[in-house]
Amino acid sequence: MTSGTGAAIKVEEVSPIKKKISFEIPWEEVKKELDTAYRTVGKKAKIKGFRPGKTPRHILETYYREDAEGEAVSNLVQRSFEEAIQANNLMPVARPQIEQNGIQADQSFTYSATVEVEPVIEPQGYTGLELQKEDTAVTDRDVDVRLEELRNMYSSLKDVEAGRAVQEGDFLLIDFEGKLDGETSEELTETGFRIEVGSKRLVPGFEDALVGLKQGESKEFTVRFPEDYHVKEFAGKDITFHVTVKDIKVKVLPDLDENFVKNFDKYDSMEALRTDLRKSLEEEKSARAKASLQKAINEKLLEKNPFEVPEAYVERQIFNMMVEYQRRMVMNGMDPDNAAKVAANLHDQFRDEAARMVRTGILLQRIAETESLAVDDKEVDDRIRETASRYGRDFESMKLSYEKDNMIDRLRDQLLEEKTLDFIESRANIK
Repeated sequence: MTSGTGAAIKVEEVSPIKKKISFEIPWEEVKKELDTAYRTVGKKAKIKGFRPGKTPRHILETYYREDAEGEAVSNLVQRSFEEAIQANNLMPVARPQIEQNGIQADQSFTYSATVEVEPVIEPQGYTGLELQKEDTAVTDRDVDVRLEELRNMYSSLKDVEAGRAVQEGDFLLIDFEGKLDGETSEELTETGFRIEVGSKRLVPGFEDALVGLKQGESKEFTVRFPEDYHVKEFAGKDITFHVTVKDIKVKVLPDLDENFVKNFDKYDSMEALRTDLRKSLEEEKSARAKASLQKAINEKLLEKNPFEVPEAYVERQIFNMMVEYQRRMVMNGMDPDNAAKVAANLHDQFRDEAARMVRTGILLQRIAETESLAVDDKEVDDRIRETASRYGRDFESMKLSYEKDNMIDRLRDQLLEEKTLDFIESRANIK
């Protein structure tokens, strides 16, 4: 086919998401573009002996050929590429890769543009999915376990009676020295180390060996380090430790009575505390069940709809994941430069997950289009209002910060995804 620029255009499918467009632009067009480019260059050219705009063409060709030809190529490519995209209804998702060998006198100018495009898919099998939903009922036992966790948070440590030996669950202060093949290792030597016996924080066998020791006593024992231990030189090796118990403390849990309730301003009785714990457990279980159901939906959708996704989208998603990872590292106290390096090193590890997220996003978008699902401004405002009240802020200032950070569109997409997942769930067979 030919375009308005007179270019002959050929479109090849490299893959369902990649097109290669080849162009051949006749010399007359190229010459016209070159003449315009030389006129533009001539107006700015400063050459001794010639006034601006009066430099002869052959002089300009000697000094400014590269500039003029570059300008002409840029204009020819831009114009013909735009025309080809519109004429072929292509939707590039990133800048094209251009290959060209410049302008040759009296010859057609040829170039190719390789572009990534949105995948064309008709979503399959998203209704009648066979799904299992987790039970979200909260039992008295669940509430007891959560209460026990709270008791542990409000526990205190006290010294054990004199002469009492170490038992499972005790909190110790120890000094230890580790030897590999008779040589002391600095990495396995520590003074004033705190350990809860039975917490399984240290290598298997270490904590068990401390049971029965009394304060001030020492013991020598050998443990074999696991084959997958993170320090390679110790993995699978026998290490001999010399350990001294400096201090033994025992954890004391408060009684679950009305005095315990006084730790919390908002409850006036144990019953009120249990009611609130049950409510928060129900919310947690519901959220967990919903998340795992949505994960199952996404996995089944991807299984039923295999398709390629543009690399540009995957790279953008990886970038977002790296930024988010870096932000979390900095919040946890890591230096920003270090956090950036750590995040950058995770680029390849993020790839599979990023591609999966992009595929899921495109699929849900297509299902929403097929089913005419949409999100209106009121729904966006309602979600911002909900978020504002959760953080104790007013709606107006929250909306303003969403607009300032260009997050309204992202929120709209998120709400549409949620609505689409709810639609699929409502059409599924759930056990």
